[in-house]
Amino acid sequence: MSISMIGIDHNAALLDIRALYSFTKKEAGEAMLQLKKMQGIQGCLILSTCNRTEIWISKDDTEISLYELLCQVKNIRKPEYRRLFVERRDRDAVEHLFCLTGGLKSQILGEDQILKQVKDALSLARENFVTDNVIEVLFRMAVTVGKRIKTEVSVPHGNVSVIHEVIKRLERDDYRIRGKKCLVIGNGEMGKIAAQTLQEQGADVTVTVRQYHSGVIHIPTGCRRIDYGERWNLLPDCDLVVSATASPNYTLTKSAFRNLQLQKPLLLIDLAVPRDIEPDLCDAFSGTSYAWDKNVPFITLLDMDSFRIEGQDELVLECIENAKYIIEEQMQAFYDWMDCRDVVPRIQWIQEEAVRDLNARLEKVFRKMPLDEHDRDVLSDAVNTAAGKVINKLLFGLRDSLNTHTFQECVTGLEKLYEE
Repeated sequence: MSISMIGIDHNAALLDIRALYSFTKKEAGEAMLQLKKMQGIQGCLILSTCNRTEIWISKDDTEISLYELLCQVKNIRKPEYRRLFVERRDRDAVEHLFCLTGGLKSQILGEDQILKQVKDALSLARENFVTDNVIEVLFRMAVTVGKRIKTEVSVPHGNVSVIHEVIKRLERDDYRIRGKKCLVIGNGEMGKIAAQTLQEQGADVTVTVRQYHSGVIHIPTGCRRIDYGERWNLLPDCDLVVSATASPNYTLTKSAFRNLQLQKPLLLIDLAVPRDIEPDLCDAFSGTSYAWDKNVPFITLLDMDSFRIEGQDELVLECIENAKYIIEEQMQAFYDWMDCRDVVPRIQWIQEEAVRDLNARLEKVFRKMPLDEHDRDVLSDAVNTAAGKVINKLLFGLRDSLNTHTFQECVTGLEKLYEE
């Protein structure tokens, strides 16, 4: 059994290329079901975020081209993009995942969202019954690593999301959020974080919600709500619009903007992958300027790649070095588990042989007891069950208390005992 992954991220590809390979929740579920049916794949998981798409599989010795599988499930034929992907196997893949959940490979170093995104990816894989015990244990341990790094290692910029970096960037450009009228399109996880953060910065925030959602819809404290279809009525009065949905279609289009009567500069921030806002939307107002300042554009559009952070290599290396003991410790625990995982069938065989041995020794005792055949069988079954549980407890207790090599020697010794 081996572990393989393939991924594309913000370091290798621009937003529009990443968008080609991104998955909605529904698409990811369908793709994982398709992958699980393929020969050699024992378990799989798809992690798709704004900054990366990764496919993870556990497999047997079958040779598998993950890039071809990805292109197959996405129905894409772009061989020229192959160079933008990174494939990793076994320890290299495990180390990458553990660094990732600790926020050490994020566009914003130490950001919190990746840990939740990994948890959500594991939950979705479970819901579709495509994980095996290798993927399950690997990703559970990865979540543990992420939590430990956040609590035990001092990571600069920790507890930060993309919207915080957006605000920092705007402040550097002398753009103040306080008092601005803001519209947040989308009430998912990222939309809620954006709305709450803008509100805390002193903005007047309105959030769009969809009418077709059932149940109670919660929006961040201090924000107003409107139906998604009413967004066009509010737009002319807005200073800032953030769009962060999982919609397969544009939430703001160039054609619709041509009909708007804007009275002041409008800043659009697109936090979605694929894009929420049509990229050439600003062209609807090209050549138009304000009477009081011909250099001020009507619309400014920023997307995820507008907030790329350069020059973090040394900082990342320092954080990885500080977190190395956690990563190495959890990698050792994972591979100890992997090594012992192959021992389980051998333990089961030892258990069966030990119970058979006990039965042979107790058979004469049972026959001398004043019991009818039915009661003797019931007693024998009860003894067998109890003996099996005791042997299991002893062997798995040894596994948890001894190092892997010593435990393997114990198992080999017991096998020889019953082979004689």
